[in-house]
Amino acid sequence: MIVGLVVACEVAFWVLLAAGLAVRYLLRMPRTGLALLLCEPLLEVVLFAVTAVDLRHGAEPDWRHGLAAVYIGFTVGLGHSTIAWADARFAHRFAGGPPPVRPPRYGRARAVHEWKVAGRWILACAVALALLQAAAWYVGGDGDTGSLRAWQHRMLVVIGINLVVAAGYTLFPERERPR
Repeated sequence: MIVGLVVACEVAFWVLLAAGLAVRYLLRMPRTGLALLLCEPLLEVVLFAVTAVDLRHGAEPDWRHGLAAVYIGFTVGLGHSTIAWADARFAHRFAGGPPPVRPPRYGRARAVHEWKVAGRWILACAVALALLQAAAWYVGGDGDTGSLRAWQHRMLVVIGINLVVAAGYTLFPERERPR
């Protein structure tokens, strides 16, 4: 049930995003489009509540509950930038907006960009880590929390990868090649 809800939330995220942008730009109703986009967080609230109820009713915490926490964390950390990315492209394509800004390719500007991206991923992982820890405490010492701990380790690996990538662009900046 939890996995199905995670999939439903992901599908609903993209449907709400497309509907919000279509109403905003194609139907020229920016407030209604914004209202649709602001419904996105409700998906995570529903997923969080259903997961908590499932655990409260005695379900053994397993990878599905961890997946729900990770999904919520990633939506919190990466959802806004995903919406902004789609909004810029939609506005350019359908509303005559300016072309989307490309990330810098070289030097310090690229390093700063990579640290911002890493910051979003680290936020996503931190939220997931907190939710996973809260779930472990919620279940208490009686339940098997090994699968939740495994998800926590994965989040730490993702944080590490993002730190290495951002540090790599800082320590070894790519220079523009002469033409």
